[in-house]
Amino acid sequence: MRRIVTRGLVTATALTAVTGAIAPGAVAESARAVEASDVVARAAGIGTTDAQRVEAAAVVRLDPTSDVLLLSDYDFIHALWQKAGDAGEKLDAVRTAAEQAMASTSAEDHVQFIVSGVHEAYKLDQQREREKAEAERAARLAKSQVLLTIGIPSTPELLALSDDNFIRAVAKHEASGPEVRAAALQALLGEPADWREFIVNGAREAHKRDVAKELEDLAEQDRKEAERRKELAARKNAAALFRITPSEAMLALSDDNFIRELLRLAAADLHGTELYAEGQRATLSSDPAVWKAYIHTGADAAYKRDDENRRKKLAEANRKLALQIQAAAQNGGVNPNLVAAAKKALAGSDDDVALFLKADTQYRLKRQSLKAWGDLEYARQSSGDRGKILLNGSLKSTSALADREDATWVVVPSLASQPGCYSFESVRKPGHYIRSGKAEANGLRVEIAADDRSAAFRKSATWCTRPTPLTSTTLGLVSFTQTAGSGVNWLAPTAKDVYAHHTFAFPLPGGEEGEPKKARLAGWRVSAPLAP
Repeated sequence: MRRIVTRGLVTATALTAVTGAIAPGAVAESARAVEASDVVARAAGIGTTDAQRVEAAAVVRLDPTSDVLLLSDYDFIHALWQKAGDAGEKLDAVRTAAEQAMASTSAEDHVQFIVSGVHEAYKLDQQREREKAEAERAARLAKSQVLLTIGIPSTPELLALSDDNFIRAVAKHEASGPEVRAAALQALLGEPADWREFIVNGAREAHKRDVAKELEDLAEQDRKEAERRKELAARKNAAALFRITPSEAMLALSDDNFIRELLRLAAADLHGTELYAEGQRATLSSDPAVWKAYIHTGADAAYKRDDENRRKKLAEANRKLALQIQAAAQNGGVNPNLVAAAKKALAGSDDDVALFLKADTQYRLKRQSLKAWGDLEYARQSSGDRGKILLNGSLKSTSALADREDATWVVVPSLASQPGCYSFESVRKPGHYIRSGKAEANGLRVEIAADDRSAAFRKSATWCTRPTPLTSTTLGLVSFTQTAGSGVNWLAPTAKDVYAHHTFAFPLPGGEEGEPKKARLAGWRVSAPLAP
């Protein structure tokens, strides 16, 4: 019997897809089979121990009060997700993993996240934070090395400047030679990556050219003095890589002892770097040419390898998180815009991935528009109708921005903490969500309203995805419902607006006498945002 009913619904749906209208009696009979399979709601359960919950709560600094420990597994994950969101980028991986767990209706997935998933995600966040902090610290140190190399007094104000303003300050300083100034101005014409390259390598290399030109001019007068200055410049450059200002006595040491002194004075964080290891290898040699090569070129080459390694580690951690976000969005099925952006970023540069991971970028990429099945009108809010959701088939990418924003929604995890469910925030009016309101002739009024943080509002603003023949066929549509007593209300497109209706097929007004009445099914296409 179940197979017969299912086959009947698929056939009715296929006919509707072709003709745009079917007899409401046939749809209603088939729709009842869909609703009957979803009448019993999931009972909130607890499959984890207090100890496991306390350990999970510690990750996001959530106070495990008795009320928190009595929450269902899903609601407990929602509480973790909220705390992770409050922490911002520091807990991006935990937040994303929690969203992925909340999108699942499997109790086993909820238990797995609390027991181990949150800890695995936290390890990725810790790794990203370490690599990010190391990259930021290295960037500050690179600026101090530039100042040391050129001979510009280092001040906290100079080091606190943004990369482009730091380069401008270097270019204007009297200690900078013509090559340094030219390289600085050239870098400022480029992108942020060009600014970083100037600070990490370009300034030193330009200073070497300034010194070489000065020595070339001097060589005609005193070749011996020129050679002394060349050696002095090489030693100061090597010392700058170790963040050391060498004394006159240190500069007078033999090559091997100068390198040993660099290693002795090196900060602890330099131990284990290529710069430090190459210095150690040089001191183990008895060949004076090896010592000189390290001071003049080897230290510089090792420093560049260290910088590249730091960038690669941060980029790798960023790509892991971007992949996790992409997988979570794909599993949810309601954020195709976020999925497409993740794929594009991962196919691009490391800078593209870093930009994709920014919190404001993530929020904006969750924008989508909803098209009603059939005529594909957009669902939009109407301020003139007190926020009621209407259908509009004339909107397009060239429409006025305000109109396009009215039909664009930020798809976020449900305000009511229900698995597999979502809420739709208005782009035109942030903090306002699509909700079901008072009863009208066609069902419950669907409108936008401000979140008052009450349980009643959050339930009315929560919409759950439901598998139907519309989603199992090539139509690729999504249906949304809310629990209503022992049944559900469907987010249903009507002739010109939207209602929360108790049947899967919404009857439309009949045509001419003798013509069959038409009906629209509660299906939506999650499409590209009209206001990206």
